[in-house]
Amino acid sequence: MEVLRAFARTFLIGPCISVFIALPSARVAQAQQSQPVNSGTGVMQPGPQSPATSSVSLDDLIHETEQHNPDILAALQSYEAARQVPKSAGALPDTELTVQQFSVGSPRPFAGYTNSEFAYIGFGVSQQIPFPGKRSLRSEAAEHEADAVHADAGAIRKEAIEKLKEAYFNLAAHQEIEAILDRDDNLLREVEQVTESRYRVGQGSQQEVLKAQLQHTRILQEMTMHHRDIRQLQAELKRLLNRPQSSPDIVVRALAERTLDHTAEELIELARRQNPGLQSHEAMLQSARSGVELAHKEFRPDFNVQYMYQNTDRKFRDYYMATFSMNLPNRGRRRAELAEAEAKRGEAEQRLQSESQKQFAEIQSQYVLAQTSAEQLKIYREGLIPQARATFQAAIAAYQSGKQDFETLISSFLEVLNLESDYRRELAEHDSGLAHLEALTGVTFQ
Repeated sequence: MEVLRAFARTFLIGPCISVFIALPSARVAQAQQSQPVNSGTGVMQPGPQSPATSSVSLDDLIHETEQHNPDILAALQSYEAARQVPKSAGALPDTELTVQQFSVGSPRPFAGYTNSEFAYIGFGVSQQIPFPGKRSLRSEAAEHEADAVHADAGAIRKEAIEKLKEAYFNLAAHQEIEAILDRDDNLLREVEQVTESRYRVGQGSQQEVLKAQLQHTRILQEMTMHHRDIRQLQAELKRLLNRPQSSPDIVVRALAERTLDHTAEELIELARRQNPGLQSHEAMLQSARSGVELAHKEFRPDFNVQYMYQNTDRKFRDYYMATFSMNLPNRGRRRAELAEAEAKRGEAEQRLQSESQKQFAEIQSQYVLAQTSAEQLKIYREGLIPQARATFQAAIAAYQSGKQDFETLISSFLEVLNLESDYRRELAEHDSGLAHLEALTGVTFQ
C-alpha cells in the first residue's frame, strides 16, 4: 500500500508544479533525465527506464495456464485414469483356463495313459458370472467417482485461474505505479529545487527544504519496495504459467473496474449447477447411492460355469464334463456391508449439505463485499478524491501567496495521497473479489 500511496503522490505532482513560478530551466531538466542525480539526501536516483514490452491480456494468460499449468495437467491425467475404471469395474471376472493330467498306478506323469481308461489329459475353461445387475452397479458407482475426480480437476483449474487473476490484477496496479513513478520522479526533484529557491530568497525555511527532500527519499524507498513486489508477482505468475523463472517478465494491461451484473440469488443458482466443489460432492453422493444398491445385490449369489474335455488314449473313449456352481453369500457379512454402504451414503448427503451451505454463504459474503466495494469506488471517484484535490489546489495557491505554511500544504497533499492509495487498493480488492466469485459460480464478469 506504500507503493500505491506513491502513485497518488506523483500523480498530483504535475498540478503542484504548474502553479510554482521558479522552475528549473529546460536544460537542467534535460540533464536530470539523462543521468542519475544526487538530491542532497545521499540517495542516488534511478536513470531512465527501457521501453516496456508489449502487454498481454488476461484471457491469453488464462489460456496459457490451462494448457501448461502442471497442477491442471496432473488433475486431467488423474481424471483420464479414473475414466477407465468403470470399464474394468463392469467387466466380467477373468476367464480361467485349466490343464489337468490324471495318472493311474504311479505318481509319474502320464502313468497309465496307454493302458487305463481312467488316465487322461484334460483341458477346461471356467467363468464366474456375477448376479445380474451387479456389474452395471459397479460400473455406475465407478462412473460417479470419475465424475467426482473430473469436478475436482475443475476445482483445481478454477483455483489456479483465480490465483492467476489475483496476481494479474496486483501486477497491473504495480506496473502502472512503476511507470508513473519512473516518469514523474524528475518532477519531484524540480519541486525540491523550487523549495530551495524559495529558501534562498527568504520566502521559505530550511525545514521546508528538508521536508521536500524527505518526500523525495520516501519515493525512492517506495520504488524499492515496489520493485520487490513486482519481482514476487512475476515469480508467482511464471509458476502458474509453468514458465522458467529466467524468462522475460510479463507486462500486463491496465487495471479497470469490472461490473457485478448478477443478483446474489442468480449467483447461488449458478453455483448449484457450476460450482466444482458441489459437483464433486454430488457425484460422490451418487456413487454412495449406487454402493447401497450394490450392497443389496450382494445378498444374491454369484455363479460359475465350467467345461472340461478329458482326452484318454485312442483306444478308450474321451470324457466331457460341464459344471455349474454358485456361492452362498454370508448374510451376516452382507448385512454389515449394507450398513456400511448406507452410512457412507448418509455421510455423503451431509457433506454435500455442508459444502452447499459453505459455498452459498461464501457467495453471499463476497457479493456483499463486491457491492460495497463498487459503492466505495464511486464515492472515491466522484466525491472524496475531487474534493481532496480541490483542497490541495487551494493550499498550493495559499502557500504561493504566503498565506499558508508548508506544513498545511504537505498535510493536504498527504490527504490526497491517502485517498488515491485507498482508491487503488479498493479497486484491486474489488476485481480480486469478483475473481473469487467467478471461481465459486463459473460466471465471467466484464
